[in-house]
This record gives sequence, C-alpha cells and structure tokens, in this order.
Amino acid sequence: MPPTDSTSPLRQRRADAQANRAKILTAAAELYTTRGLDVSLNEIARRAAVGIATLQRNFAGREELVAAVFTPRVRAYADAVDRALEEPDPWVGFCGCIEHVAALQCEDQGLAVVLNTTFPTSAELEAHRRRAMRGFTRLVRRAKEAGALRPDFSPHDLPLLLLANAGVVMGSGSNADRASRRLIAFVLRACAVTDDKPLPAGPPARSLLRTLDPPLPPTSRHRRHRPGPVAFGRDDPRPPAGDV
Repeated sequence: MPPTDSTSPLRQRRADAQANRAKILTAAAELYTTRGLDVSLNEIARRAAVGIATLQRNFAGREELVAAVFTPRVRAYADAVDRALEEPDPWVGFCGCIEHVAALQCEDQGLAVVLNTTFPTSAELEAHRRRAMRGFTRLVRRAKEAGALRPDFSPHDLPLLLLANAGVVMGSGSNADRASRRLIAFVLRACAVTDDKPLPAGPPARSLLRTLDPPLPPTSRHRRHRPGPVAFGRDDPRPPAGDV
C-alpha cells in the first residue's frame, strides 16, 4: 500500500524539522533568560538535543536566533507602552511604564540586554522597538503637559535608564529585583517636577541611540558578558561535514 500524504517521508521530514526548530527556540529561551546572551550555540544545541549543524540550518547565526527568541518579548514591551498610554493619569502611566519595563529586565537577563541592542537584520523586532519608542515619546509629552514630569527629561533618556537598570540586573545576582526596584524609585523621584536646578546636559540623542549598536565581536568566547550592547559573532566553529 503506497504511503498516504500524512505518512510520506517528505511530510515526516518537515515535521521533524519543525520539531527541531521548536526545541532549539525553547532551549535558547531557557538559557538566555537565566544566563543572559553569553551562551554558545554549541551549548544551546546540546540543551535542545540536536546537532550544531541542525541548529545552523535553522538559524544562520547568533543574531538570527536571538531575534527569533526575543521578538515576541519586544512586542510585549511595546504593548506595555501602549497600555500605559491608556492610563488616565499621565504621571501614573509614565511611572507604571518605567516600572514595568524594569521588571521585565529583572525577569529575563537576556531581555535586559536585548532592550539595549539594535537588530538591523530583524525588521519585525525593530518595528516593535520603534513602536515602543513612539509610545514612550507620547507618554513623556503627556506627563510634561500635565505638569508632573520635569521639562528637561527627554524621551532619548530611555536608553540611559535601560542601560542603568541592565547593569543593576546583571550585577546584583539574587538581589536583582530589590536592587532594580530601588534604583527605579530613585529615578522616578528625580524625574518628578521639583524646584531643583536643571539636569546637566546629556550626550546628543544620536550618540545615545548609537549605544544600542552592536560592537565588534568579543575576542574570547568565554568572556563574561557585560551590561550594555551585546556583540553578535560566530563563537561556534562550523561543524565538520556529516554532523547532523
């Protein structure tokens, strides 16, 4: 009896390929969440119980894999900004947005870094990032118009806040949540309108945004990841022919 469509070798191979891709994404998400992005592709392949060649057939490199894992999370970040815009009180919306994003960074070490990194090759992820920035700009404008947010706060200060909180998250270990909440409380109090003297001038907006650009790859595959922009390079050699 000839094989039916549901049992054909081609259909089975496609099902196996889909299952392998799902296993890779699950393994990468688990490792990135708990350890940040300084995890080799070889280690992800081992966690997924697939060969490195299988991983590389699904994802051309580290940046593509990271983007696939974190695009839904950056979408959730942008959605949170949109929800903050629905808050009737502009100051409550502004504070709630900052607190929520900081909490997201605490819950996910990988996201703490991704929010400080650009992904030029991932149009979808960058579209969500731009949506979040547009929403945050509106939050800032509403809070200023309400007389609650200091007038010299700029939407382009957001990368500074994210970089600062990422540093706290990556450096505080098991105390990351409490340390982050205290940092954000200080930040929000500083953002409120007061009679204090103006803030010192910050770097140009373009310079702040360039802090999100990925630098050259690190020279050592075992180098400990530092807070801030992440490097995307091939830290795993090409597999020998025949690796599956």
